[in-house]
Amino acid sequence: MHAAILRALGCVGYVTNGAVRQLPSVRELGLHLFAGDVAVPHAYAHIFDFGCAVKIGNLEVQPGALLHGDRPGLLSVPKNVASQIPAVAAKLRETEQRVIDFCGSKEFSVDKLRHVMKELV
Repeated sequence: MHAAILRALGCVGYVTNGAVRQLPSVRELGLHLFAGDVAVPHAYAHIFDFGCAVKIGNLEVQPGALLHGDRPGLLSVPKNVASQIPAVAAKLRETEQRVIDFCGSKEFSVDKLRHVMKELV
């Protein structure tokens, strides 16, 4: 229910220092969840504040923050570097793929891997 309300309000994600539940249903709605815990369905939940800073683990999240999250977790992105992210991510994917391809090649050796890794720095 809460996920449906949030999607209707235009939210793409939900960040809380509390717990989340109903993960498969929420996933179907396309809402991204980042929380301190996962609770059983119909656990007690009470919203006592909205639009304020929360602390999840060691990360303090301010309202309006630019966030990136994936399965391992969530991080806050400084807005002044946000425009650089696509180019940096593309370069990182290219670099990682080069190493992966080399590791699967017939030319692979530990010595050559050292050389490839030095070229990346």
